[in-house]
Amino acid sequence: MTKTAYTNVNLYDGEQEAVKANSYMVVDDGTGKITAMGTGQAPAADQTVDLANKYVMPGLINCHTHTVNDPSAADGDPTANVVETTVRSVKNLHTFLQSGVTYIRELGSNYDIDITLSRLIAEGKITKVPEILPSGRAYSMTGGHGDTPNFGHAVDSPDEMRKAVRQGLKLGAKNIKVMATGGVMTKNDFMNDPQLSVAEMHAAVEEAHHKGLTVAAHAEGNPGIMNAIKAGVDSIEHGFYVNDEEIDLMLEQGTYLTPTVVADWAFPTYAEGKVPEWEIKKAADALDDLRKNITHAKDRGVKIALGTDAGTPFNDFSMTPVELQLLVEQGFTNYEALRTSVNSAKLLQIDDEYGTLAEGKYADFLVLDENPLADVHAVAQADKAVYKKGQRAY
Repeated sequence: MTKTAYTNVNLYDGEQEAVKANSYMVVDDGTGKITAMGTGQAPAADQTVDLANKYVMPGLINCHTHTVNDPSAADGDPTANVVETTVRSVKNLHTFLQSGVTYIRELGSNYDIDITLSRLIAEGKITKVPEILPSGRAYSMTGGHGDTPNFGHAVDSPDEMRKAVRQGLKLGAKNIKVMATGGVMTKNDFMNDPQLSVAEMHAAVEEAHHKGLTVAAHAEGNPGIMNAIKAGVDSIEHGFYVNDEEIDLMLEQGTYLTPTVVADWAFPTYAEGKVPEWEIKKAADALDDLRKNITHAKDRGVKIALGTDAGTPFNDFSMTPVELQLLVEQGFTNYEALRTSVNSAKLLQIDDEYGTLAEGKYADFLVLDENPLADVHAVAQADKAVYKKGQRAY
């Protein structure tokens, strides 16, 4: 197999809070993995790419996405048929990679499309897109958040949950998404409405954990956040009103928090006159509270993962770098914001091969003009180079 050496690199490896000047990476072109790293003179390779002292950082891992959605539609357009939805999803995946996202977890997918797309990507039949950890359809109570055509499984007891999750795992889901509370996009429920019970969610956790897989809970308010933590989920998604009692239990159990700040920020920023007023009000009312609560959780030591809820209204598939900016605006350091992507890799249980740049890991990386550790806005560079497994995609 041939090897390519990338030289004259200012390297942020995703692990250390430092940029190493005059660095190199050597990549096996067959496997797409890094075989050597260091500073100074690179080892001999079949070809050399001089990166001209630009900044290299790991590709971003976004652990909360909905590529099946249309973010220009107030409801995400859930009634589109399976062909339209698949075409849309592939287009959105290309946008994701171009923005710098090299791996995603799809957290709720119409028609279980993400399961098929994940397989096709692994087989090399779809290229220049991120890899997908698929969840299939989400799990909701009847009439609850996510109980919409083509998107959710309606379950109303622990036994119904257990059977539905087993069916999802049989289809190929690698994560289970449960709805612990109401949400912004459902008219007749609210963030503080508890929905699936502790017992129902625990049945999902038990089945997923038997397979060594994870469970994510949509949980925006209380008491649903606490219910989900007590059920043993691996991550709280959104968590806008997380409190100290819940933080105590999250720290004890190692529960992750994925704040998706950009999803809530996008409503009052872009939605006026374009979506129902009740939807804008829900999001705007929560924004100041969630910023304070998420930063408090981070300061107490909760592991914060990177996710955007991409596909919700006005929250498109190029905005993952904006999530990093919003985290910094509310009190994260640049390094803390960038480390959320590493936490996503750990949450997805892929950190042995993804998330940071090190020997033996895949060469998923971005090439930037400016230093992201000095200013996280550097990640939003429109014309940055994006490499997936050592191959330049954009």
